[in-house]
Amino acid sequence: MTIFSADALKDQHILITGATGGIGYETAKACAAAGAHLTITGRNEDKLSLLKGECEEQNPLSNVTLFSADLDDANDRQSLIEAAIMENGPITGLVNGAGIAGGASLDELDEQDLRKIMELNFTSTVLLTQAVYKEMLKTNGGAVVNVSSLSGLRGTAGNSAYAGSKFALIGFTQSFAVEAIEHGIRVNAVCPGYVDTKMGRDSIERKGEKSGRSYEEQLKTAEAGIPSGRISTPEEVAQTILFLLTTAAGNIVGESIKISGGSVM
Repeated sequence: MTIFSADALKDQHILITGATGGIGYETAKACAAAGAHLTITGRNEDKLSLLKGECEEQNPLSNVTLFSADLDDANDRQSLIEAAIMENGPITGLVNGAGIAGGASLDELDEQDLRKIMELNFTSTVLLTQAVYKEMLKTNGGAVVNVSSLSGLRGTAGNSAYAGSKFALIGFTQSFAVEAIEHGIRVNAVCPGYVDTKMGRDSIERKGEKSGRSYEEQLKTAEAGIPSGRISTPEEVAQTILFLLTTAAGNIVGESIKISGGSVM
């Protein structure tokens, strides 16, 4: 279900990273349906091609550019931005959806895993945003939405690396938001809890394994602790991101929108 019109993002150009993940995938489709032109990026070219087709089905007038990029690589980041602008004009919206889960309790945490999680979830996100921001400053307008997590708002056992990266992303969101709004650029974040995506399901399964429970048993346990009684869908997260990209959210600045079914308030 959507409350948005087919021209809510008309003539806008939205760059979405992590577009082959569950949340990024649905966000791209939602933005296309709202009239946006898109640049979508991820590491799975086949899935990007499939998404491009689905977006163009949603809106035949939407120009969808796909670009396979390694966001840890400075040259790839710059090439992505240059290709996006060449194909679709100035970037007016950025959705930082790329990210990975993982980590362990601190006594078992591997340095290489820690650096990988921080690099993709935080450092490369900041550096890509910096480069896009320089382009947005030329037009004095735009919107940035960072995909953080409930883990960016509260810590849980065995989650120090991932939570640390997502806490960092929230700090970045708030600081950057104060700087960017002076130039008409809005910056916000979404903080989902468990979402019915591969990453979310894998996380539930890993937690179940530690407790000796099957995926189904662990899912029931997780949902029992959520007031709404269920985990979120990627479409619900995508609709929240879409809202933050539109002018309907014109005076929402530096917020971290929780999507948790009431589990964190």
